[in-house]
Amino acid sequence: MERILRGIMRYRILDRATMVKQFQEVKDNPVPKAIFYTCMDSRMIPTRFTETCVGDMFVVRNAGNLIPHSQHFVDEMTSCEPAGLELACIINDIRHVIVCGHSDCKAMNLLYKLKSKEESSLEQRRISPLKSWLCSHGKSSLNKFLEIGDDFEKPILFTGETPQRKFVAYIDPENNFCIEDKLSQVNTLQQLQNIASYGMLKKRLERHDLHIHALWFDIYTGDIYYFSRRAKRFLIIDESSYEIILSEIRRYYS
Repeated sequence: MERILRGIMRYRILDRATMVKQFQEVKDNPVPKAIFYTCMDSRMIPTRFTETCVGDMFVVRNAGNLIPHSQHFVDEMTSCEPAGLELACIINDIRHVIVCGHSDCKAMNLLYKLKSKEESSLEQRRISPLKSWLCSHGKSSLNKFLEIGDDFEKPILFTGETPQRKFVAYIDPENNFCIEDKLSQVNTLQQLQNIASYGMLKKRLERHDLHIHALWFDIYTGDIYYFSRRAKRFLIIDESSYEIILSEIRRYYS
């Protein structure tokens, strides 16, 4: 708390006036352009590495950047992730949903261990809310990952905005990342499939009025990757790829 209080005092001196000016500019009617799902990891600061400002986007964070599949939405039982989709996409009519995973994700590291029946047993789930969360909403990612075994030259098929709009992904074909990071990338793409499962988004997705994207952040290098459906893989976003990625987004999501 002492560290936080010192930070607040520094904010008052250095940043408060700038932020208040931004609040005044958007007033009571901000117009966010995206909803950004990412992990609650303390190293992930999405507004920093996207250089976004007040009013630019909704941000939803949880352990493992998971969006539960619509099959888990029964009667009045739901969670904040689909509620965020409704707030952003239905009430505020935003056009872009972004899921951002990252390297050394503690939730993904644990999810990988949950391939063990002992680790994912009912007893373990009853005493660990995190294991229960991951078993309920991360197992689809783990199962899809385990299907390819050790053959990372093998493509993985995902469902996109509609059941007919599928896409293929090659996960880390250069073998730059550890096994848990590969799972993290699969998990990030699986969330696009989960998002598209919600009936409230169906019409907008079918008429290409709502778009879903995947980013992946390497916390050790600070590099950010964009999943390119054209390249069928995560591409680093840098000076050499920026225009290529932007061109794909404009053509694919126009």
